[in-house]
Amino acid sequence: MGASATLKKVQRKFKLRSLTLNREALNEVTTFLTNFSEEQEDEYLDLLLNQIEQTTLKKSVLDKEVVRPIVELLLEADAAIDTGKSCSNEGALRIVDAFLVPKLSYDPIKKTFYEYTGNLPIHGDASSKVALYRERYQLLNQRLLRNSDFSRPAFDTDITRSGGELIPIQALIGCTGRRWIMGVISQMEDGHFFLEDLTAAVEIDLSNAKITTGFFVENTIILAEGELHPNGVFQVHTCGFPPLEDGNASLAVHTGLDFFGAGYLTPEETARLVELEKKAVNDMFVILSDVWLDNEETMEKLAAVLDGYENVEVVPSLFVFMGNFCSRPCNLAFNSYSSLRSQFAKFGEMIAAHPRLKEGSRFLFIPGPEDAGPSTVLPRCALPKYLTDELLNHVPNAIFSSNPCRIRFYTQEIVFFRRDLLYRMRRSCLIPPSKDETDDPFGHLVATITHQSHLCPLPLTVQPILWNYDHCLRLYPAPHTIVLADNCKQQVFKQEIRKNNKTLQIITCFNPGSFSCDSTFVAYRPCNQEVELSAL
Repeated sequence: MGASATLKKVQRKFKLRSLTLNREALNEVTTFLTNFSEEQEDEYLDLLLNQIEQTTLKKSVLDKEVVRPIVELLLEADAAIDTGKSCSNEGALRIVDAFLVPKLSYDPIKKTFYEYTGNLPIHGDASSKVALYRERYQLLNQRLLRNSDFSRPAFDTDITRSGGELIPIQALIGCTGRRWIMGVISQMEDGHFFLEDLTAAVEIDLSNAKITTGFFVENTIILAEGELHPNGVFQVHTCGFPPLEDGNASLAVHTGLDFFGAGYLTPEETARLVELEKKAVNDMFVILSDVWLDNEETMEKLAAVLDGYENVEVVPSLFVFMGNFCSRPCNLAFNSYSSLRSQFAKFGEMIAAHPRLKEGSRFLFIPGPEDAGPSTVLPRCALPKYLTDELLNHVPNAIFSSNPCRIRFYTQEIVFFRRDLLYRMRRSCLIPPSKDETDDPFGHLVATITHQSHLCPLPLTVQPILWNYDHCLRLYPAPHTIVLADNCKQQVFKQEIRKNNKTLQIITCFNPGSFSCDSTFVAYRPCNQEVELSAL
């Protein structure tokens, strides 16, 4: 590739990440690429971009002082590669804090998404709460309207499909016979439930309804088939969640948009990364939840896990430690923060005592629901620096991120979420779950969050959510893997997305279990979505 073509490629890729290089910085990057073959240029350019984005940038125009240290670091790392490291490079792994996920809102007139570029205050006003429900509804509605079972062809008057034509609730007035409607379950009056969309609301009777798999709780969006009685109550005969759509189909409709937050991938970049992902057979993530650092038994078990992986041929690419990090809630009554800080430091010393892990692995920390932080509202920010500074002195490549947290491994999108969600879902359920397809509560939980395209579709009175940051909990387009760390038994569930008897995508969902209570954890190989349930 000629020098001019390389210059154009560098400028284009930086522009896709909303970054610009001045002349000196551009020369630094092009000189850096001369160290590699033409086949390696794209890989190392993406690696450089990923490392730049992980630094704290004060402006979008980059100069030599920003680029040169990262270039030197990458050249040193490339020269120091040995067989003890995983086959992938750090650029394959992108960790996305929830508060950095772009907010994409749906325009029902243009029928497209656009990125919201204004300020998003932590404390939203009343209109923000209204927008939360409206955007959840519009997200699922636009997905449903692409489903052939619920859209009427322009020149076809015979509706004989498995679904039926969807009508707004307002259009029920004067209609007879069975109809399909979609809306949010809400309790406008004590003991009386309504289905509400953007046009109207109607009281519903679910007493004799046949339901699909999932937990039907207040605030979930459902599809209901039934008829309106003269008393104004909509008698529901069949109801379920809006059907799923595979992630590739969603992305094909919204070309050029970055829903996940890890940067938009062109088709050429995607094809290249898919090939690299297939070769990354040695990459493995080790995931532990409920890591109580103030518990001596837990610390001994952590040492045993680290000892074991220190001696394997290829060390894990990533260790994910999820809260809670203390056996007691870190609330207003908690007065041992200095002790917890020293326990984090002790854990850092433990990791540093394993040189192969310290050099070849990365360490991600995600807070739990009872860890130190401003409140229990979602999403939760990373652990306070006061607690983690000393650990970082021992493990400089440790990363402290939000809850939930997102990771892109090459092309694979993985979502990590730590919340005791299953218990709350079961308590909030309006009607007993169906046992026709599965009687596994975890299967019902997975079906609920994937069909709702949301990690926590509970009432805000049960689980508060920052109104302006509800988009951080979306699962749209459908990710490849969801890690639901819950205080219940370790398990795996595969959610299939099918169409015309053909499997389009399999969403792998698993719970690593409670490490402190049950000594359980998970070893996950992202190249083939293989989940190995492990225990000491």
